[in-house]
Amino acid sequence: MKTVGIRDVAKLAGVSVTTVSHVLNETPHTRVAEETRNRVREAAQRLGYGPNRVAQALRTRRSGLVGLLSEEIATTPHAGRIILGAQEAARAHGLTLVIVSAERGSHAEAHRADVQALLDRQVDAILYATMYHRTISLPPNLSGLPAVLIDATDGTGTLPSVIPDEVGGAVAAVRHLAEAGHRRIAFLNNSDDVPATHGRLAGYRQVLAEHRIPYEEKLVGEAVSEPAEGYELAKEILARSQPTALFCYNDRMAMGAYRAARELGLTIPEDLSIVGFDNQEIIAANLFPALTTVALPHYEMGAWALETAAEMLSEGSDRPAGPFEPVLLPCPLVPRDSVAPPRQT
Repeated sequence: MKTVGIRDVAKLAGVSVTTVSHVLNETPHTRVAEETRNRVREAAQRLGYGPNRVAQALRTRRSGLVGLLSEEIATTPHAGRIILGAQEAARAHGLTLVIVSAERGSHAEAHRADVQALLDRQVDAILYATMYHRTISLPPNLSGLPAVLIDATDGTGTLPSVIPDEVGGAVAAVRHLAEAGHRRIAFLNNSDDVPATHGRLAGYRQVLAEHRIPYEEKLVGEAVSEPAEGYELAKEILARSQPTALFCYNDRMAMGAYRAARELGLTIPEDLSIVGFDNQEIIAANLFPALTTVALPHYEMGAWALETAAEMLSEGSDRPAGPFEPVLLPCPLVPRDSVAPPRQT
């Protein structure tokens, strides 16, 4: 069978070989009409032709690879959405994602070897995703090439970063309860000192102020953000304060709150409305009744990070000068069946 070459694509599309090269290699700053670009892409697809990545790498001194370093890929449901967002954005830019799963670690040296594994494969850029939103120290060898943080900041703005709008997500959750008529809204918060803990509390307090609902310390508690601890904390707050609604730091704590409500003879949502956070669908969609919650923008964060890295590469900048402000992406409400107006007494 005859090997299809770039001249065959040019002949079928009715353009020059140079035009085909510019279109398929997405050469920046070239003036090619969109109709011509579409014709070239269609001709290449019909003939099964793609750019020679090896030759391209030799010419541009770039591999076309972007490394994604993500903590605990196998054990967190969030990493998959980050990877999918980055993967689909990479495909659109003709880039290939190389993924390394790292152990969770808060100190910079913990990930030096993981970064080096990507550097050894000559990646053009690195995306660094943490397991949950927090401030990190950068691995010492994460320098000299474009790098973007996902769900994390470095505290100094050295790198571009994208994080969820924790305050805005909490506002959406608590406002949903307040607009349903609830005024005794309890908050089951996380006990860890991380940005989400503070941001979600700030959003909770903001909505109370908006609706002129007094803030009551006895309606707010902290615990490890897991089902068992959520159960214990919910049982304690429900018994002592009789709220009509619970806002839970995450869906796992909300799952524990469901158990506490059941043991206390409360029906959801008739006696008690509950809203979670994270939209872990294996939990939220399968509780009974299905849990109203707030979605974290993991797919969108992965896509944004890849787009940002691709933009750096197209501008030919190894490391743009900071400091950078973190980009906040919205956390939308996902209404289901766990919220209703409070009973009239």
